[in-house]
Amino acid sequence: MAAQVDKQPSVLRSIDWWTIVIYLALLVFGWVSVCGASYTYGDTDIFSLDTRSGMQIVWIGTSIVLGFVLLMLDDRLYEYVAYLLYGLMIIALIATIFNPHEIKGSRSWLVLGPVHIQPAEFSKFVTALALAKLMSTYGFTLNKMKDFALAAGMILLPMVCIVLQKETGSALVYLSFSLMLYREGMPGSILFTAVAMVIYFVVGIRFEEVMLWDTPTSVGKFSVLIMVQLFTASILYVYLRNKKQFWRIIAYTIGITILALLFSKYVIPFDIVWLQMALTAGMIGYLIYLGLSTRVRTYYYIALFAIGSVALFNLSDHILNNTLEPHQRTRINVLLGIDKDIKKTGYNVHQSQIAIGSGGITGKGFLNGTQTKLKFVPEQDTDFIFCTVGEEEGFIGCAIVLLLFLALILRLIKLSERQPFKFGRVYGYCVLGVFLFHVFINVGMVLGLTPVIGIPLPFFSYGGSSLWGFTFLLFIFLRIDAGRNLIRT
Repeated sequence: MAAQVDKQPSVLRSIDWWTIVIYLALLVFGWVSVCGASYTYGDTDIFSLDTRSGMQIVWIGTSIVLGFVLLMLDDRLYEYVAYLLYGLMIIALIATIFNPHEIKGSRSWLVLGPVHIQPAEFSKFVTALALAKLMSTYGFTLNKMKDFALAAGMILLPMVCIVLQKETGSALVYLSFSLMLYREGMPGSILFTAVAMVIYFVVGIRFEEVMLWDTPTSVGKFSVLIMVQLFTASILYVYLRNKKQFWRIIAYTIGITILALLFSKYVIPFDIVWLQMALTAGMIGYLIYLGLSTRVRTYYYIALFAIGSVALFNLSDHILNNTLEPHQRTRINVLLGIDKDIKKTGYNVHQSQIAIGSGGITGKGFLNGTQTKLKFVPEQDTDFIFCTVGEEEGFIGCAIVLLLFLALILRLIKLSERQPFKFGRVYGYCVLGVFLFHVFINVGMVLGLTPVIGIPLPFFSYGGSSLWGFTFLLFIFLRIDAGRNLIRT
């Protein structure tokens, strides 16, 4: 232990100060944005604790102190208490479900007197620590079904708890851990399957009511089934390198479909989707036959992919209209352009786009934004705070902010890759995934490119829980990275 104490001064020299500089720069930009978004004409003191800009200074100050404390702790402590923290956090998340205090339709807050705490913001770093602890145990590998199921279950448990709190947006953040799983050996087929399912859902829903030429064939359903056939054939080629089987499937499915299209167009119009369903069923049967005749299990996995794709194809409409909440369904329809609801669900996005566009190249200047000052944009100092950056600092300000986030992401990649132990690398990629997800989705929803799911922009959105949660995420990793060169005795 004495040897480690002698080496302790090197911890401060080993801290990645570039990341801390980026962190401080984002805090400054964030405070300026909160000040601009919450300022009301006639306010005389933006530093008063009675204002949101004044309170944000308190949250920023406590976050910096918190970051310093996290850097002073032994980096091994985080690994030792990972499971304990995870258990306590699950208890807190379950308790929040039964919380009698509902804020904006959500039960995600624990109200302790004047203090409101959102456990979901802290559960991200706790889950990341627990995953790093689990995956760094001896013999763990994602290629084992048991180990993969344990990791997936550790991610899904807090997700379910948060969904039950009516915070679907915060729950979706946990999907960002898939980046870490992919880095640590999760088969690329799983990631491809997830992406394919999203494509099926979006294309199927968006073009379901659009008819192909003058036939009773839905463009959405037709396109999805074509993609199922092409994706399945491509997977067959990638994993088995059998060109003959690949081209056989392509020739039969595409060839017959083209003939059916011509027949439906010029002879007798009919719904080609039924023929495509039959072709897809024949393709699945062919894959199962190949698996039985060659005893190669890969054929079964590819057939399972096709079956799952067809199942989602048939369930997409049910999921949209019967499973999702009405406001979620409306948001998806507005995003996909099915509904033009700029006065209700699409109002936030429409007003934020106006605010960003009105800023031009250089912006209107600090506290001079008209859209934000007149409160046209709801939640403009939390979920939609990026529109304040666009209105007051313009394109140049937005570019600087995005470049700062890009620098942070690239820095996190570098730090994660230089970790000598798996625990640090896994945790680092979890942190990277969370930040990347938050920035991409938040900025995307403000611009109308992604669904409005209500997640904060790191270090910008107003609130202590959000700011502390991101500080925990980042500074725990900086402390783990700073201890990479210590001599352990």
